[in-house]
Amino acid sequence: MQTTSQLLMIRPVSFGFNAETAVNNAFQVAGKEDNAQQQALQEFESMAALLQSKDISVTVISDTPVPYTPDSIFPNNWISFHHDHTICLYPMFAPNRRLERNPALIKQIQQQFNIQQVIDFSDYESKSLFLEGTGSMVLDRDNRIAYACLSDRTHIEVLDAFCRRMNYIPVAFRATDKADNPIYHTNVMMCIAEQYAVICLESIKAVSQRKNIIHAISGSGKEIIRISHEQMNQFAGNMLQVKNTEGERFLVMSTRACQSLSAYQIKKLKKYNTIIHAPLNTIENNGGGSARCMIAEVFV
Repeated sequence: MQTTSQLLMIRPVSFGFNAETAVNNAFQVAGKEDNAQQQALQEFESMAALLQSKDISVTVISDTPVPYTPDSIFPNNWISFHHDHTICLYPMFAPNRRLERNPALIKQIQQQFNIQQVIDFSDYESKSLFLEGTGSMVLDRDNRIAYACLSDRTHIEVLDAFCRRMNYIPVAFRATDKADNPIYHTNVMMCIAEQYAVICLESIKAVSQRKNIIHAISGSGKEIIRISHEQMNQFAGNMLQVKNTEGERFLVMSTRACQSLSAYQIKKLKKYNTIIHAPLNTIENNGGGSARCMIAEVFV
């Protein structure tokens, strides 16, 4: 099952520009707002309310002031949920993001969602090898394919370890933005839905790797919907398809991402699902992530 109607979101309490992640996240811009936490909280609540208004089940857990975790609003990087009542925990690049794997929070999640197994890959941090969850990997859950753009945050050794343990086929590649910076997370340049994939193919310079990805996506029966570098920079790749309790499909994105799409692209996407979007400018500018990053899909 590729989509779920159960989502987990973490309400921020200390959101702000994170210098530890900015060293390899070109999407981050040091915010000029003195009240980034307040504005991000408003954006968070608006997005959660939008999802809930569509009869999508959203479990909201509030972060705590201690330890200091400015990126806790992006839980999909440190945890993923899987159908066999399993969660995976991941090794994080920034030391202050490792604190998001709060034992008390994990215990709360285990109790709330009946988690029976925890697979913890975080020991790779001792080797300075990282894999930041479904930021580093975009999972085709139905076809057991893990797409991964390699970077400082996504190491092939940890990717292979995840794929062996969780029975996925890795499809690894390199991708860069227009300034030739490595793209830090796969989920800012591609999205896998049930019947289609949104992807910035022009970010993949190696022809052989681009052909391999096209073959993998097309071979799984999905339509490829291309976005440009410019659209990727507006977080048009950072989308997530979800469903509500009635089985209706929605594609979640930010307002900035939606406004960057052409009428042709929107028409293609609306063939498969309803588009919903929320303004996330403060979160995008300071955090370098968008709507998809804010959601951990619950498959238990």
